[in-house]
Amino acid sequence: MKKIASVALLVMSVTTGVHAAADQGSGRVTFTGSIINAACSISPESSDQEVNLGQIAMHELEDAGTSTPRNFEIALENCSIDRGSEVSVTFGGAAAVGSDNKLLGITGTAAGAGVAITDGSGQRLTLGQASAGRELIDGNNTLNFSAYLEGLGDNDKLKSGDFYAVTDFTLAYE
Repeated sequence: MKKIASVALLVMSVTTGVHAAADQGSGRVTFTGSIINAACSISPESSDQEVNLGQIAMHELEDAGTSTPRNFEIALENCSIDRGSEVSVTFGGAAAVGSDNKLLGITGTAAGAGVAITDGSGQRLTLGQASAGRELIDGNNTLNFSAYLEGLGDNDKLKSGDFYAVTDFTLAYE
C-alpha cells in the first residue's frame, strides 16, 4: 500500500510540475522575408524603416523654405560584384501637387509642404527616376540619403498639424 501511495504521489507531482510550466506563458515567432535575385541582400532594418523629420516650425517652410535634413540609409549585405558592380535607387510614391515629382506628398492634418529626398552627395532625387549609380564593393555597402520637408511656395496653403508620407524604393544593379 505504501508503494502504491508513493507512486501516486510521484505521478501527481510530475503531472503538476508539467502543467505549471505550460501555464507560465507562451508565444509565437514568425519568420518572414523573400529571396531576391540580386547582387546584394537588403538588411532587415533597411527594408521597412521610419525617418522622423521632427516638429518643424511653420515659418521655416514659408516661401518654399526647408526644414533640417535628416539622414537615413539603405544597408546592403553580402554583395557580390560578380553579379553587379553598381546600384541605383528609385524612390516612388505620390508626389506633392505642383512639385513635378520633386517632392513626396504628405497626408494628415498638415498641408502645404512635401518631403524632398537627396542622395549621399546632396543631389535631390526625382520620384520615379533612378538615382546615379553607386559603385559597390564585395561585402557590405551603405547607401546614404537625407530627407527634409519643403514648403510648396504658397504660404496661404501652409497648415500646421501632423503629417506622414510613404515612399517605396527599388534597387537596380548593373
